Amino acid sequence: MDGIILRQAVLADTEQLAELRALVLRDDLTRLGRYDEIRVRERFRNTFHPEHTRILEREGVLIGCVALKPIEGGLLLEHFYIHPEHQGRTLGTKVLNLLLEQEDVRHKRITLNVLQGSPAQRLYERFGFIVDHEDAVDVFMTRENRMINS
Repeated sequence: MDGIILRQAVLADTEQLAELRALVLRDDLTRLGRYDEIRVRERFRNTFHPEHTRILEREGVLIGCVALKPIEGGLLLEHFYIHPEHQGRTLGTKVLNLLLEQEDVRHKRITLNVLQGSPAQRLYERFGFIVDHEDAVDVFMTRENRMINS
């Protein structure tokens, strides 16, 4: 993946990832009238589970993260953040493709939410996610199991 590695997150990554979240979501949350300097970081800290999170690094520098958490009926894709300097270079597509092709993920229902108006929604739609429902802030999406034909 162009010199990018995925590594297991550890608890010590919490603050750096909370800062990444704040940076990545700032414009969309501001546009939606929801940006709060403290809350954007607290929400990450309250939902971060290192055991389900992978860090994207290039030459030892953190450039993104993604989490896949087990939930009833499948997996929750969350905290998929790529530093703005690395967006728009197909990295999100490559990471999502890698995750969705893992044997322990391939046949599971995956849910996520994305902010209203976020360009990330188009990425998810290309991977077969469909809108379940939405509210004033979030769009909730699902990708159903994909069984391999024998």
